[in-house]
Amino acid sequence: MSAVTELKVALLQTALVWQDAPANRQQLAEQLQAISADVIVLPEMFSSGFSMQSEQIAEPEADTLNWLQRQAKQLNAALCGSVATRIASGCVNRCYFVTPEGKVSYYDKKHLFRMAGEHQAYSAGNQRVVVQYRGWRILLQVCYDLRFPVFSRSRNDYDIALYVANWPAARSHAWRTLLQARAIENQAYILGCNRVGSDGNGVAYRGDSLIVDYLGQPLADLAPNQAGVLTDTLDLTALRQYRQQFPAYLDADEFSLL
Repeated sequence: MSAVTELKVALLQTALVWQDAPANRQQLAEQLQAISADVIVLPEMFSSGFSMQSEQIAEPEADTLNWLQRQAKQLNAALCGSVATRIASGCVNRCYFVTPEGKVSYYDKKHLFRMAGEHQAYSAGNQRVVVQYRGWRILLQVCYDLRFPVFSRSRNDYDIALYVANWPAARSHAWRTLLQARAIENQAYILGCNRVGSDGNGVAYRGDSLIVDYLGQPLADLAPNQAGVLTDTLDLTALRQYRQQFPAYLDADEFSLL
């Protein structure tokens, strides 16, 4: 796939059916038909909602992954979102990035939300993952990862950081603020895709999905509690020019992740 300097992205902000993968796949397939973009982002655990009943809802690797591959091919777009997934060593919150050609990349959520018991229901990942797609470098992140800037710190190795989430309405101010902070400090585009509605535990979500530019300015936004699609076209040339004019990354502190 040849490189492109402009990338159209779309974030699908939607309600989810609690612990019902077939119902979620069906409703999402219908919603996706109206979207035209190079990259389409779905929320965290889009096939189940943010459930800690991992033994009940975690899927074999093939189930929703095969669905993602079919949708990506049909839409001629890369699809990204996380799924409660069963692997040989247990269950993980796995963020997939699937291209129209069927190539699969994934990142297992590292920072598990202990306040909901996620660290007891799922195993943490230990790899930081940057996907190469159409000349763009895309860092995959999941929800609570947003609170840990060292893990997402750019070493001039990505152009977009992508966060899929089930981030509760009670902490919406933190979500929006941190998305913009990650953009500013890393001089990168930030995509934050969150859900709306309420889950089976009565937790409310108001969305607040954002597409943010490398200056920390929102490019696309939706009113709170509104299901819909955010779209914008990102400009790689403009990003590179800004980094050349204001190369703060050259003065960044050296560090390594253990």
